[in-house]
Amino acid sequence: MAEFTGERVIPGQVDADLWNEHYARYLFASRLARGKRVADLGSGSGYGSAALADTAVHVTGVEVSAQAVEYASAHYASSKVDYVCASATDTGLPKSAFDLVVAFEVIEHLANWSDLLREAKRLLTPGGQFVVSTPNRDYYAESRRLAGPNPFHEHEFSYEEFDSALREIFPYVSLFVQNHSAAVVFQPLGKTAGVDMRMEKAAAQAEGAHFFLAVCALSPQIGSPSFVYLPTAANVLREREHHIQKLESELTQKTAWLEQNIAGHAELVTAHQHLKTELESRNRWAEDLNEQLKAVGQRVVALQEEVAAEQAAARQTVVQYESKIVELEADVTARTEWAMKTEKRLTADLQAKLRELSDCVELLHETERRVEERTQWALSLESQRLALEAALGAVRGSRWYKLGRSFGLGPEVQPK
Repeated sequence: MAEFTGERVIPGQVDADLWNEHYARYLFASRLARGKRVADLGSGSGYGSAALADTAVHVTGVEVSAQAVEYASAHYASSKVDYVCASATDTGLPKSAFDLVVAFEVIEHLANWSDLLREAKRLLTPGGQFVVSTPNRDYYAESRRLAGPNPFHEHEFSYEEFDSALREIFPYVSLFVQNHSAAVVFQPLGKTAGVDMRMEKAAAQAEGAHFFLAVCALSPQIGSPSFVYLPTAANVLREREHHIQKLESELTQKTAWLEQNIAGHAELVTAHQHLKTELESRNRWAEDLNEQLKAVGQRVVALQEEVAAEQAAARQTVVQYESKIVELEADVTARTEWAMKTEKRLTADLQAKLRELSDCVELLHETERRVEERTQWALSLESQRLALEAALGAVRGSRWYKLGRSFGLGPEVQPK
């Protein structure tokens, strides 16, 4: 079941007066709905759309709450009523599709309330009518001075502001006020008869009105008669008696609560004294703690100053170190350049010496080869000499040589 919050009326969950003021608006509009296509913007639980369908050709109820649409479809289903889940400021319905558009107690719930008026104008046929209602801001503020502003309302209207806002959109506006009025009714018992009604001839006043209701149109309208709804449940005296009884019951209950509170007052006073003593003790402890914190704070400040001084000295040392590092880097760079030049020169000298040494080694190898060749040649000569000496010795030792020399024949071979 849908929940009653005071803003969306659920039949059977509201008191008679609240129900009557909501239901009366739909009865007012039903006189204009006869034989027409009607759009009910902010249709809520669906009872109003069903009431309009009694005289209308067809009614489309537009409600932004899916839960409310589900409730209306289940409790107020009809072949003449459709329920649509959509915003009243952007219904998605076809343009100029309705002869009558109603929006009761909707506009004050919208931050973009002017969009509601433009959407209603878009939906209307050229000869259609738009019926809209809203609470009187001044009366409503007075009646809620103790409870505070309505948390469900985004914007509430004074009479002048409501009239001006409507006339910016619609060229023709007929304004009404809606009030609960006391009446004296003479009704025959046991039968239904016609109604002969007399209203006091006094002009309606906007300042003290409960609600404002307007019939707006795009073309001129004919007549704006008063409308009176007198429900049988609205016996004012009886309702007031019930209300007084309810207040008396609440007063009795609150009196009992007060007596109970008085009985426990002494205990509360004792507990208060105990808490006061404990609080004073804790306050003294807090003061001591504050003194300690103050001393600690002073020490922290001193330490911060010392740290700042040490940081300044450290920064000066860093500057000196950085200067020395730059100097050393310059010296290292110079030495590196000298070393690279020296290495290059020594490398060149070494390569020259190596080439010279290589040439000497080559000459030495060549000399060794020549010495070896000459040694071989000398050994060969020595071998030949020895062979010749041997041959010569053999010649000198032969008897033929000796015989020839004895005769003076042949050469004389002299020993070496």
